Amino acid sequence: MNQNAVTLRPMGDKILILDFGSQYTQLIARSVREANVYCEIIPFNKKIEFDGLKGVILSGSPFSVNDDFAPIADIKKLSGKLPVLGICYGAQLTAKDFGGIIEKSDKREYGRAVLKVIQKDTLLKGLPKTSNVWMSHSDSIKKLPDGFEILGTTESIPVAAFKSTNPDHTIYGLQFHPEVYHSAEGKKIIKNFLVDICGCNQDWTPAHFITDTVEALKKQIGNKKVIMALSGGVDSTVAAFLIHKAIGKNLFGIFVDNGLLRKDEFEQVLSTCKNLGLNINGVDATDHFYAKLAGKVLPEEKRKAIGKSFIEIFDEEAHKITGIDFLAQGTIYPDVIESVSVHGPSVTIKSHHNVGGLPAAMNLKLIEPLRSLFKDEVRKVGKELGIPDEILSRHPFPGPGLAIRILGEVTEEKVQLLQLADAIYTNGLRKHNLYATVWQAGTILLPVKSVGVMGDERTYEFTVVLRAVTSVDGMTADWAHLPYDFLAEISTEIINNVKGINRVVYDISSKPPATIEWE
Repeated sequence: MNQNAVTLRPMGDKILILDFGSQYTQLIARSVREANVYCEIIPFNKKIEFDGLKGVILSGSPFSVNDDFAPIADIKKLSGKLPVLGICYGAQLTAKDFGGIIEKSDKREYGRAVLKVIQKDTLLKGLPKTSNVWMSHSDSIKKLPDGFEILGTTESIPVAAFKSTNPDHTIYGLQFHPEVYHSAEGKKIIKNFLVDICGCNQDWTPAHFITDTVEALKKQIGNKKVIMALSGGVDSTVAAFLIHKAIGKNLFGIFVDNGLLRKDEFEQVLSTCKNLGLNINGVDATDHFYAKLAGKVLPEEKRKAIGKSFIEIFDEEAHKITGIDFLAQGTIYPDVIESVSVHGPSVTIKSHHNVGGLPAAMNLKLIEPLRSLFKDEVRKVGKELGIPDEILSRHPFPGPGLAIRILGEVTEEKVQLLQLADAIYTNGLRKHNLYATVWQAGTILLPVKSVGVMGDERTYEFTVVLRAVTSVDGMTADWAHLPYDFLAEISTEIINNVKGINRVVYDISSKPPATIEWE
Protein backbone atom coordinates (compact mmCIF):
# COMPACT_ATOMS: atom_id res chain seq x y z
CA MET A 1 0.00 0.00 0.00
CA ASN A 2 1.19 3.52 -0.82
CA GLN A 3 2.49 5.47 2.15
CA ASN A 4 0.30 8.43 1.16
CA ALA A 5 -2.88 6.35 1.37
CA VAL A 6 -5.87 8.05 2.94
CA THR A 7 -7.32 5.94 5.76
CA LEU A 8 -11.09 6.03 6.19
CA ARG A 9 -11.88 4.56 9.58
CA PRO A 10 -15.49 3.53 10.29
CA MET A 11 -17.08 5.33 13.20
CA GLY A 12 -18.75 3.65 16.21
CA ASP A 13 -18.08 0.47 18.16
CA LYS A 14 -15.42 -2.00 17.10
CA ILE A 15 -14.48 -5.61 17.87
CA LEU A 16 -10.93 -6.80 17.26
CA ILE A 17 -10.14 -10.34 16.12
CA LEU A 18 -6.61 -11.50 16.90
CA ASP A 19 -5.58 -13.93 14.18
CA PHE A 20 -3.46 -16.92 15.21
CA GLY A 21 -3.61 -18.46 11.75
CA SER A 22 -6.97 -20.23 11.72
CA GLN A 23 -8.66 -21.10 8.42
CA TYR A 24 -11.88 -19.86 10.04
CA THR A 25 -10.73 -16.36 11.03
CA GLN A 26 -12.61 -14.63 8.22
CA LEU A 27 -15.74 -16.58 9.16
CA ILE A 28 -15.53 -15.08 12.66
CA ALA A 29 -15.35 -11.61 11.12
CA ARG A 30 -18.29 -12.31 8.83
CA SER A 31 -20.38 -13.54 11.78
CA VAL A 32 -19.63 -10.35 13.72
CA ARG A 33 -20.48 -8.18 10.70
CA GLU A 34 -23.75 -10.10 10.18
CA ALA A 35 -24.69 -9.02 13.71
CA ASN A 36 -24.28 -5.42 12.48
CA VAL A 37 -21.14 -4.83 14.52
CA TYR A 38 -17.93 -3.57 12.91
CA CYS A 39 -14.78 -5.66 13.39
CA GLU A 40 -11.21 -5.86 12.16
CA ILE A 41 -8.74 -8.74 11.87
CA ILE A 42 -5.12 -8.17 12.90
CA PRO A 43 -2.19 -10.56 13.51
CA PHE A 44 -1.85 -11.75 17.10
CA ASN A 45 1.44 -9.87 17.53
CA LYS A 46 0.37 -6.48 16.19
CA LYS A 47 0.01 -3.52 18.55
CA ILE A 48 -3.61 -2.97 19.60
CA GLU A 49 -5.26 0.44 19.40
CA PHE A 50 -7.99 0.64 22.05
CA ASP A 51 -9.82 3.69 20.70
CA GLY A 52 -13.46 2.67 20.14
CA LEU A 53 -12.68 -0.96 20.96
CA LYS A 54 -15.42 -2.85 22.81
CA GLY A 55 -14.04 -6.39 22.91
CA VAL A 56 -11.51 -8.90 21.57
CA ILE A 57 -11.96 -12.33 19.98
CA LEU A 58 -9.05 -14.79 19.87
CA SER A 59 -9.11 -17.04 16.78
CA GLY A 60 -8.19 -20.67 16.37
CA SER A 61 -4.81 -21.81 15.04
CA PRO A 62 -3.08 -24.76 13.35
CA PHE A 63 -0.60 -24.68 16.25
CA SER A 64 -0.78 -26.37 19.63
CA VAL A 65 -0.46 -24.07 22.62
CA ASN A 66 2.29 -26.42 23.83
CA ASP A 67 4.44 -25.97 20.71
CA ASP A 68 7.79 -24.28 21.27
CA PHE A 69 6.96 -21.49 18.85
CA ALA A 70 3.24 -21.26 19.48
CA PRO A 71 1.79 -17.76 18.88
CA ILE A 72 0.85 -16.00 22.10
CA ALA A 73 -0.84 -12.82 23.31
CA ASP A 74 -1.03 -11.07 26.68
CA ILE A 75 -4.56 -12.23 27.51
CA LYS A 76 -4.33 -11.23 31.17
CA LYS A 77 -3.62 -7.64 30.18
CA LEU A 78 -6.34 -7.63 27.51
CA SER A 79 -9.05 -9.12 29.72
CA GLY A 80 -8.32 -6.58 32.40
CA LYS A 81 -9.40 -3.85 29.97
CA LEU A 82 -11.99 -5.47 27.69
CA PRO A 83 -14.16 -8.57 27.38
CA VAL A 84 -12.28 -11.43 25.67
CA LEU A 85 -13.70 -14.46 23.86
CA GLY A 86 -11.29 -17.28 23.02
CA ILE A 87 -12.29 -19.73 20.29
CA CYS A 88 -10.64 -23.17 20.07
CA TYR A 89 -6.89 -22.36 20.20
CA GLY A 90 -7.83 -18.98 21.70
CA ALA A 91 -9.71 -20.77 24.49
CA GLN A 92 -6.81 -23.15 25.16
CA LEU A 93 -4.31 -20.28 25.18
CA THR A 94 -6.52 -18.42 27.66
CA ALA A 95 -6.70 -21.42 29.97
CA LYS A 96 -2.96 -21.98 29.77
CA ASP A 97 -2.17 -18.28 30.33
CA PHE A 98 -4.05 -18.38 33.64
CA GLY A 99 -2.48 -21.64 34.83
CA GLY A 100 -4.68 -24.34 33.32
CA ILE A 101 -3.47 -27.62 31.79
CA ILE A 102 -3.80 -28.40 28.08
CA GLU A 103 -2.86 -31.82 26.74
CA LYS A 104 -3.29 -33.94 23.65
CA SER A 105 -6.81 -35.32 23.50
CA ASP A 106 -7.34 -39.02 24.14
CA LYS A 107 -9.60 -38.83 21.12
CA ARG A 108 -9.22 -36.12 18.51
CA GLU A 109 -12.49 -34.32 17.89
CA TYR A 110 -13.30 -33.13 14.36
CA GLY A 111 -16.74 -32.39 12.96
CA ARG A 112 -20.11 -32.35 14.66
CA ALA A 113 -20.52 -32.73 18.41
CA VAL A 114 -23.38 -32.08 20.83
CA LEU A 115 -22.94 -29.22 23.29
CA LYS A 116 -24.66 -29.71 26.66
CA VAL A 117 -25.24 -26.49 28.61
CA ILE A 118 -24.64 -27.22 32.29
CA GLN A 119 -24.82 -23.67 33.65
CA LYS A 120 -26.89 -20.70 32.56
CA ASP A 121 -24.84 -17.68 31.58
CA THR A 122 -25.04 -14.54 29.45
CA LEU A 123 -22.86 -16.04 26.70
CA LEU A 124 -25.18 -19.02 26.26
CA LYS A 125 -28.42 -17.10 26.81
CA GLY A 126 -31.30 -18.45 24.75
CA LEU A 127 -29.61 -21.75 23.93
CA PRO A 128 -31.41 -25.07 24.35
CA LYS A 129 -29.92 -27.58 26.78
CA THR A 130 -28.30 -29.43 23.87
CA SER A 131 -27.30 -28.23 20.39
CA ASN A 132 -24.98 -29.25 17.56
CA VAL A 133 -21.56 -27.57 17.42
CA TRP A 134 -18.50 -27.92 15.17
CA MET A 135 -15.22 -29.14 16.64
CA SER A 136 -11.74 -29.06 15.10
CA HIS A 137 -9.00 -29.78 17.64
CA SER A 138 -6.46 -32.36 18.79
CA ASP A 139 -5.72 -30.71 22.19
CA SER A 140 -8.14 -30.41 25.09
CA ILE A 141 -8.32 -28.44 28.32
CA LYS A 142 -7.66 -31.07 30.99
CA LYS A 143 -7.86 -28.67 33.92
CA LEU A 144 -9.29 -25.17 34.08
CA PRO A 145 -7.32 -22.53 36.02
CA ASP A 146 -8.49 -21.42 39.45
CA GLY A 147 -11.17 -18.76 39.15
CA PHE A 148 -12.80 -20.31 36.06
CA GLU A 149 -15.93 -22.43 35.72
CA ILE A 150 -17.39 -24.76 33.09
CA LEU A 151 -20.48 -23.62 31.18
CA GLY A 152 -20.84 -26.49 28.73
CA THR A 153 -19.49 -29.94 27.87
CA THR A 154 -19.65 -32.52 25.08
CA GLU A 155 -19.55 -36.29 25.29
CA SER A 156 -15.83 -36.32 24.41
CA ILE A 157 -14.49 -33.32 26.29
CA PRO A 158 -15.36 -31.98 29.76
CA VAL A 159 -14.57 -28.31 28.96
CA ALA A 160 -16.41 -27.12 25.84
CA ALA A 161 -17.35 -23.68 27.18
CA PHE A 162 -16.08 -21.77 30.20
CA LYS A 163 -15.76 -18.35 31.80
CA SER A 164 -13.77 -16.49 34.44
CA THR A 165 -15.44 -15.83 37.78
CA ASN A 166 -12.96 -13.06 38.58
CA PRO A 167 -14.79 -9.71 38.33
CA ASP A 168 -11.54 -8.06 37.19
CA HIS A 169 -11.33 -10.26 34.06
CA THR A 170 -14.23 -10.70 31.64
CA ILE A 171 -13.14 -13.84 29.81
CA TYR A 172 -15.00 -16.55 27.95
CA GLY A 173 -13.72 -19.60 26.10
CA LEU A 174 -15.27 -21.98 23.55
CA GLN A 175 -13.57 -25.19 22.48
CA PHE A 176 -15.87 -25.38 19.43
CA HIS A 177 -16.28 -22.98 16.48
CA PRO A 178 -19.46 -20.86 16.79
CA GLU A 179 -18.61 -19.05 13.53
CA VAL A 180 -19.03 -22.21 11.43
CA TYR A 181 -22.40 -22.88 9.82
CA HIS A 182 -22.66 -26.34 11.44
CA SER A 183 -22.75 -24.81 14.95
CA ALA A 184 -26.53 -24.43 15.14
CA GLU A 185 -26.60 -21.72 17.82
CA GLY A 186 -23.26 -20.15 16.93
CA LYS A 187 -24.63 -16.85 15.64
CA LYS A 188 -26.67 -16.46 18.83
CA ILE A 189 -23.58 -17.07 20.99
CA ILE A 190 -21.57 -14.48 19.07
CA LYS A 191 -24.41 -11.97 19.30
CA ASN A 192 -24.66 -12.54 23.07
CA PHE A 193 -20.94 -11.78 23.39
CA LEU A 194 -21.13 -8.68 21.20
CA VAL A 195 -24.30 -7.10 22.58
CA ASP A 196 -24.85 -8.35 26.11
CA ILE A 197 -21.22 -8.75 27.21
CA CYS A 198 -19.35 -6.11 25.18
CA GLY A 199 -22.25 -3.65 24.98
CA CYS A 200 -21.93 -3.06 21.23
CA ASN A 201 -24.56 -1.07 19.38
CA GLN A 202 -25.70 -2.96 16.30
CA ASP A 203 -25.34 0.02 13.98
CA TRP A 204 -22.94 -1.36 11.35
CA THR A 205 -25.46 -1.07 8.49
CA PRO A 206 -25.11 -0.10 4.82
CA ALA A 207 -26.93 3.19 5.43
CA HIS A 208 -24.61 4.18 8.30
CA PHE A 209 -21.56 3.09 6.32
CA ILE A 210 -22.59 5.29 3.39
CA THR A 211 -23.26 8.32 5.60
CA ASP A 212 -19.98 7.97 7.49
CA THR A 213 -17.88 7.22 4.39
CA VAL A 214 -19.29 10.04 2.25
CA GLU A 215 -18.74 12.50 5.09
CA ALA A 216 -15.16 11.26 5.58
CA LEU A 217 -14.46 11.47 1.82
CA LYS A 218 -15.70 15.04 1.70
CA LYS A 219 -13.34 16.00 4.51
CA GLN A 220 -10.36 14.10 3.08
CA ILE A 221 -10.72 15.16 -0.55
CA GLY A 222 -12.31 18.60 -0.32
CA ASN A 223 -12.44 20.22 -3.76
CA LYS A 224 -9.49 18.24 -5.14
CA LYS A 225 -9.61 15.80 -8.06
CA VAL A 226 -9.63 12.00 -7.96
CA ILE A 227 -8.80 9.63 -10.80
CA MET A 228 -9.98 6.04 -10.92
CA ALA A 229 -9.78 3.01 -13.18
CA LEU A 230 -13.29 1.61 -13.70
CA SER A 231 -14.00 -1.93 -14.86
CA GLY A 232 -17.76 -2.17 -14.60
CA GLY A 233 -17.37 -4.72 -11.80
CA VAL A 234 -19.13 -4.55 -8.45
CA ASP A 235 -16.23 -3.21 -6.37
CA SER A 236 -15.03 -0.42 -8.65
CA THR A 237 -18.58 0.72 -9.44
CA VAL A 238 -19.66 0.91 -5.78
CA ALA A 239 -16.41 2.65 -4.82
CA ALA A 240 -16.84 5.14 -7.66
CA PHE A 241 -20.45 5.82 -6.72
CA LEU A 242 -19.48 6.54 -3.08
CA ILE A 243 -16.76 8.96 -4.18
CA HIS A 244 -19.08 10.54 -6.77
CA LYS A 245 -21.66 11.06 -4.01
CA ALA A 246 -19.01 12.96 -2.05
CA ILE A 247 -17.28 15.04 -4.78
CA GLY A 248 -19.39 14.76 -7.94
CA LYS A 249 -17.66 15.57 -11.23
CA ASN A 250 -14.27 15.88 -9.51
CA LEU A 251 -14.04 12.09 -9.86
CA PHE A 252 -12.55 11.19 -13.25
CA GLY A 253 -13.12 7.58 -14.26
CA ILE A 254 -11.07 5.85 -16.97
CA PHE A 255 -12.26 2.60 -18.50
CA VAL A 256 -9.61 0.86 -20.61
CA ASP A 257 -10.71 -1.65 -23.24
CA ASN A 258 -7.85 -4.15 -23.30
CA GLY A 259 -9.52 -6.33 -25.92
CA LEU A 260 -9.93 -9.05 -23.28
CA LEU A 261 -13.36 -8.15 -21.98
CA ARG A 262 -16.52 -10.17 -22.38
CA LYS A 263 -18.66 -9.71 -25.50
CA ASP A 264 -20.02 -6.11 -25.83
CA GLU A 265 -18.80 -5.34 -22.28
CA PHE A 266 -16.95 -2.14 -23.17
CA GLU A 267 -20.05 -0.46 -24.62
CA GLN A 268 -22.34 -1.78 -21.89
CA VAL A 269 -20.12 -0.56 -19.04
CA LEU A 270 -19.67 2.90 -20.55
CA SER A 271 -23.41 3.25 -21.04
CA THR A 272 -24.25 2.07 -17.52
CA CYS A 273 -21.70 4.32 -15.81
CA LYS A 274 -22.85 7.36 -17.76
CA ASN A 275 -26.47 6.59 -16.94
CA LEU A 276 -25.48 6.52 -13.27
CA GLY A 277 -24.07 10.01 -13.65
CA LEU A 278 -20.40 9.04 -13.38
CA ASN A 279 -17.78 11.09 -15.18
CA ILE A 280 -16.12 8.36 -17.28
CA ASN A 281 -13.88 8.24 -20.35
CA GLY A 282 -13.55 5.06 -22.43
CA VAL A 283 -10.22 4.21 -24.07
CA ASP A 284 -9.88 1.60 -26.84
CA ALA A 285 -6.40 0.10 -26.36
CA THR A 286 -7.09 -3.30 -27.92
CA ASP A 287 -4.27 -3.18 -30.46
CA HIS A 288 -1.75 -2.12 -27.81
CA PHE A 289 -2.57 -5.11 -25.57
CA TYR A 290 -2.62 -7.64 -28.40
CA ALA A 291 0.80 -6.45 -29.55
CA LYS A 292 2.24 -6.83 -26.03
CA LEU A 293 0.75 -10.32 -25.65
CA ALA A 294 2.06 -11.63 -28.98
CA GLY A 295 4.21 -14.74 -28.51
CA LYS A 296 3.60 -14.98 -24.74
CA VAL A 297 2.43 -18.38 -23.53
CA LEU A 298 3.18 -18.62 -19.80
CA PRO A 299 0.42 -17.29 -17.46
CA GLU A 300 2.74 -15.04 -15.46
CA GLU A 301 4.20 -13.53 -18.63
CA LYS A 302 0.72 -12.69 -19.84
CA ARG A 303 -0.29 -11.18 -16.50
CA LYS A 304 2.82 -9.00 -16.37
CA ALA A 305 2.34 -7.83 -19.95
CA ILE A 306 -1.27 -6.90 -19.24
CA GLY A 307 -0.41 -5.15 -15.97
CA LYS A 308 2.41 -3.14 -17.53
CA SER A 309 0.29 -2.21 -20.56
CA PHE A 310 -2.56 -1.07 -18.33
CA ILE A 311 -0.26 1.22 -16.36
CA GLU A 312 1.14 2.69 -19.59
CA ILE A 313 -2.33 3.45 -20.98
CA PHE A 314 -3.75 4.64 -17.65
CA ASP A 315 -0.75 6.87 -17.03
CA GLU A 316 -1.05 8.39 -20.50
CA GLU A 317 -4.74 9.15 -20.01
CA ALA A 318 -4.22 10.43 -16.47
CA HIS A 319 -1.71 13.02 -17.65
CA LYS A 320 -4.39 14.52 -19.89
CA ILE A 321 -6.19 15.64 -16.72
CA THR A 322 -4.54 18.43 -14.72
CA GLY A 323 -4.48 18.81 -10.96
CA ILE A 324 -5.09 15.20 -9.90
CA ASP A 325 -4.29 14.56 -6.22
CA PHE A 326 -5.83 11.16 -5.49
CA LEU A 327 -6.05 7.71 -7.05
CA ALA A 328 -9.12 5.69 -6.06
CA GLN A 329 -9.32 1.88 -6.05
CA GLY A 330 -12.05 -0.67 -5.37
CA THR A 331 -9.95 -2.67 -2.92
CA ILE A 332 -12.07 -4.72 -0.48
CA TYR A 333 -11.27 -6.24 2.90
CA PRO A 334 -10.15 -9.76 1.86
CA ASP A 335 -7.58 -8.06 -0.43
CA VAL A 336 -5.89 -6.28 2.47
CA ILE A 337 -6.23 -8.55 5.50
CA GLU A 338 -2.82 -9.24 6.94
CA SER A 339 -1.34 -12.63 6.09
CA VAL A 340 -2.37 -15.48 8.35
CA SER A 341 1.26 -16.59 8.54
CA VAL A 342 2.11 -16.45 12.22
CA HIS A 343 5.80 -16.18 11.35
CA GLY A 344 5.57 -12.97 9.35
CA PRO A 345 2.24 -11.14 9.03
CA SER A 346 2.23 -8.69 6.17
CA VAL A 347 -0.30 -6.68 4.22
CA THR A 348 -1.13 -8.16 0.85
CA ILE A 349 -3.13 -6.66 -2.01
CA LYS A 350 -4.26 -8.56 -5.07
CA SER A 351 -2.26 -7.44 -8.07
CA HIS A 352 -5.28 -6.71 -10.22
CA HIS A 353 -6.65 -4.32 -7.57
CA ASN A 354 -3.43 -2.40 -7.14
CA VAL A 355 -2.34 -0.11 -9.95
CA GLY A 356 1.34 -1.04 -9.71
CA GLY A 357 3.70 1.80 -8.86
CA LEU A 358 1.41 4.41 -10.37
CA PRO A 359 0.42 6.21 -7.13
CA ALA A 360 4.06 6.79 -6.17
CA ALA A 361 5.16 7.69 -9.71
CA MET A 362 2.40 10.30 -10.00
CA ASN A 363 2.75 11.36 -6.35
CA LEU A 364 -0.88 10.45 -5.69
CA LYS A 365 -2.61 9.52 -2.46
CA LEU A 366 -4.74 6.37 -2.46
CA ILE A 367 -8.46 6.45 -1.71
CA GLU A 368 -9.96 3.03 -0.94
CA PRO A 369 -13.47 3.54 0.47
CA LEU A 370 -14.36 -0.18 0.48
CA ARG A 371 -11.25 -1.57 2.13
CA SER A 372 -13.21 -2.40 5.31
CA LEU A 373 -15.95 -4.39 3.53
CA PHE A 374 -16.45 -8.00 2.50
CA LYS A 375 -17.91 -8.71 -0.96
CA ASP A 376 -21.45 -9.30 0.26
CA GLU A 377 -21.29 -6.04 2.23
CA VAL A 378 -20.18 -4.19 -0.91
CA ARG A 379 -23.29 -5.46 -2.68
CA LYS A 380 -25.52 -4.36 0.22
CA VAL A 381 -23.98 -0.88 0.14
CA GLY A 382 -24.46 -0.78 -3.65
CA LYS A 383 -28.11 -1.68 -3.25
CA GLU A 384 -28.57 1.05 -0.66
CA LEU A 385 -26.97 3.49 -3.12
CA GLY A 386 -29.47 2.51 -5.79
CA ILE A 387 -27.01 0.84 -8.18
CA PRO A 388 -28.84 -1.47 -10.64
CA ASP A 389 -28.96 -5.18 -9.81
CA GLU A 390 -27.43 -6.15 -13.16
CA ILE A 391 -24.17 -4.62 -11.90
CA LEU A 392 -24.38 -5.76 -8.27
CA SER A 393 -25.18 -9.35 -9.21
CA ARG A 394 -22.34 -9.66 -11.72
CA HIS A 395 -19.97 -12.55 -11.18
CA PRO A 396 -16.35 -11.73 -10.32
CA PHE A 397 -14.20 -11.31 -13.42
CA PRO A 398 -10.39 -11.64 -13.40
CA GLY A 399 -8.33 -8.48 -13.82
CA PRO A 400 -6.39 -9.90 -16.82
CA GLY A 401 -9.73 -10.73 -18.41
CA LEU A 402 -10.08 -13.50 -20.98
CA ALA A 403 -6.29 -13.72 -21.35
CA ILE A 404 -6.14 -16.18 -18.44
CA ARG A 405 -9.09 -18.12 -19.83
CA ILE A 406 -7.22 -18.65 -23.10
CA LEU A 407 -4.54 -21.22 -22.35
CA GLY A 408 -1.42 -20.50 -24.38
CA GLU A 409 -0.88 -17.53 -26.69
CA VAL A 410 -3.63 -14.92 -26.88
CA THR A 411 -4.76 -13.85 -30.35
CA GLU A 412 -7.67 -11.73 -31.55
CA GLU A 413 -9.19 -14.80 -33.24
CA LYS A 414 -9.13 -16.81 -30.01
CA VAL A 415 -10.60 -13.92 -28.03
CA GLN A 416 -13.51 -13.63 -30.45
CA LEU A 417 -14.19 -17.39 -30.26
CA LEU A 418 -14.16 -17.29 -26.46
CA GLN A 419 -16.33 -14.17 -26.28
CA LEU A 420 -19.04 -15.82 -28.38
CA ALA A 421 -18.97 -19.09 -26.43
CA ASP A 422 -18.90 -17.28 -23.09
CA ALA A 423 -21.84 -15.07 -24.06
CA ILE A 424 -23.93 -18.12 -24.95
CA TYR A 425 -23.06 -19.73 -21.59
CA THR A 426 -23.67 -16.60 -19.49
CA ASN A 427 -26.91 -15.67 -21.25
CA GLY A 428 -28.07 -19.27 -20.85
CA LEU A 429 -27.45 -19.13 -17.09
CA ARG A 430 -29.59 -15.99 -16.88
CA LYS A 431 -32.31 -17.37 -19.15
CA HIS A 432 -32.66 -20.51 -16.99
CA ASN A 433 -32.48 -18.54 -13.68
CA LEU A 434 -29.18 -20.22 -12.77
CA TYR A 435 -26.90 -17.16 -12.85
CA ALA A 436 -27.63 -16.14 -9.24
CA THR A 437 -27.20 -19.71 -7.97
CA VAL A 438 -23.46 -19.77 -8.79
CA TRP A 439 -20.74 -17.50 -7.44
CA GLN A 440 -18.72 -17.36 -10.65
CA ALA A 441 -19.00 -18.87 -14.10
CA GLY A 442 -16.78 -18.64 -17.14
CA THR A 443 -15.59 -20.38 -20.29
CA ILE A 444 -12.00 -21.53 -20.92
CA LEU A 445 -10.48 -22.06 -24.37
CA LEU A 446 -8.03 -24.96 -24.46
CA PRO A 447 -4.90 -24.93 -26.68
CA VAL A 448 -5.85 -28.26 -28.25
CA LYS A 449 -7.94 -29.27 -31.23
CA SER A 450 -9.86 -32.49 -31.66
CA VAL A 451 -11.65 -34.30 -34.46
CA GLY A 452 -15.39 -33.85 -34.84
CA VAL A 453 -18.12 -34.53 -37.36
CA MET A 454 -20.62 -31.94 -38.58
CA GLY A 455 -22.95 -33.20 -41.29
CA ASP A 456 -20.81 -35.12 -43.75
CA GLU A 457 -17.68 -33.14 -42.86
CA ARG A 458 -14.91 -33.91 -40.43
CA THR A 459 -13.78 -30.96 -38.34
CA TYR A 460 -10.61 -30.27 -36.41
CA GLU A 461 -11.45 -27.46 -33.99
CA PHE A 462 -10.97 -26.10 -30.47
CA THR A 463 -12.37 -27.38 -27.18
CA VAL A 464 -13.91 -25.12 -24.54
CA VAL A 465 -14.43 -25.83 -20.85
CA LEU A 466 -17.45 -24.56 -18.96
CA ARG A 467 -16.66 -23.65 -15.35
CA ALA A 468 -19.15 -22.73 -12.60
CA VAL A 469 -18.50 -22.69 -8.85
CA THR A 470 -20.36 -22.00 -5.65
CA SER A 471 -18.55 -19.99 -2.97
CA VAL A 472 -18.90 -17.23 -0.40
CA ASP A 473 -15.75 -15.21 -1.03
CA GLY A 474 -13.66 -17.27 -3.45
CA MET A 475 -11.20 -18.57 -0.83
CA THR A 476 -12.72 -22.02 -1.25
CA ALA A 477 -15.16 -23.13 -3.93
CA ASP A 478 -17.10 -26.18 -5.00
CA TRP A 479 -18.15 -26.96 -8.55
CA ALA A 480 -21.76 -26.07 -9.26
CA HIS A 481 -24.06 -28.98 -9.96
CA LEU A 482 -25.76 -27.49 -13.02
CA PRO A 483 -28.62 -29.53 -14.57
CA TYR A 484 -27.59 -31.99 -17.29
CA ASP A 485 -30.32 -30.70 -19.61
CA PHE A 486 -28.96 -27.19 -19.30
CA LEU A 487 -25.37 -28.27 -20.02
CA ALA A 488 -26.55 -30.26 -23.03
CA GLU A 489 -28.44 -27.25 -24.39
CA ILE A 490 -25.45 -24.89 -23.94
CA SER A 491 -23.05 -27.40 -25.52
CA THR A 492 -25.28 -27.75 -28.58
CA GLU A 493 -25.75 -24.00 -28.92
CA ILE A 494 -22.01 -23.28 -28.72
CA ILE A 495 -21.04 -25.98 -31.22
CA ASN A 496 -23.80 -24.96 -33.65
CA ASN A 497 -23.13 -21.22 -33.48
CA VAL A 498 -19.40 -20.75 -32.87
CA LYS A 499 -17.41 -21.87 -35.90
CA GLY A 500 -14.05 -23.07 -34.61
CA ILE A 501 -15.34 -24.96 -31.55
CA ASN A 502 -16.52 -28.56 -31.85
CA ARG A 503 -16.28 -29.89 -28.30
CA VAL A 504 -17.57 -28.67 -24.91
CA VAL A 505 -16.62 -30.15 -21.51
CA TYR A 506 -17.57 -29.26 -17.92
CA ASP A 507 -15.05 -28.77 -15.08
CA ILE A 508 -16.04 -30.67 -11.89
CA SER A 509 -12.97 -29.87 -9.76
CA SER A 510 -13.18 -27.88 -6.53
CA LYS A 511 -10.86 -25.32 -4.89
CA PRO A 512 -8.70 -26.66 -3.33
CA PRO A 513 -7.01 -28.57 -4.87
CA ALA A 514 -7.80 -26.79 -8.15
CA THR A 515 -8.28 -23.04 -8.58
CA ILE A 516 -11.34 -21.23 -9.91
CA GLU A 517 -9.49 -19.91 -12.95
CA TRP A 518 -7.25 -22.19 -15.00
CA GLU A 519 -4.30 -19.76 -15.08
